[in-house]
Amino acid sequence: MAQPAIRQIDPIAVFIQEHEEVLLHLRTLNKIAASIKEKGVDDELLKTLDQSMEFIKEEVEVHNKREEEALFPVVERYVDGPTRSLKDDHQHLARHFETLQDAAHAITINKNDQEAIQQFLLIARTIVQIMVNHIHKENHILFPMLQRFLTKDELREVTRKLI
Repeated sequence: MAQPAIRQIDPIAVFIQEHEEVLLHLRTLNKIAASIKEKGVDDELLKTLDQSMEFIKEEVEVHNKREEEALFPVVERYVDGPTRSLKDDHQHLARHFETLQDAAHAITINKNDQEAIQQFLLIARTIVQIMVNHIHKENHILFPMLQRFLTKDELREVTRKLI
């Protein structure tokens, strides 16, 4: 029995689009941090912070898992150094994000908790730097390379794992 045709989806384009969404939320996180530093914490800011944190927690975690399960195994058939480095980034981001969540929670409980505010500002800046560099490595180094070297069958294999 023939296998059903898989929609023609460019998995690399999917990952790039997801990166664009992440970058928007990173800009929001930067704006939140700048506002906290300049004006302190208010209820409206906490609401925006909560929404941004929820997106980062849910969507970035899913995105990273999809990269590691669908894309990286195909890449690792040829070379594993780049994927090892990218997986390390994913792990660092997850740990930093837990710290960021703790600081955000402490700020929610006490808007004047200066220690939590300073920790939040430091970790937010770290996360943004790591994620922007990570996305740059994937969008401008890994993905163009994969688009040149992966076969159509390999790209379809990645797509099957994404669907």
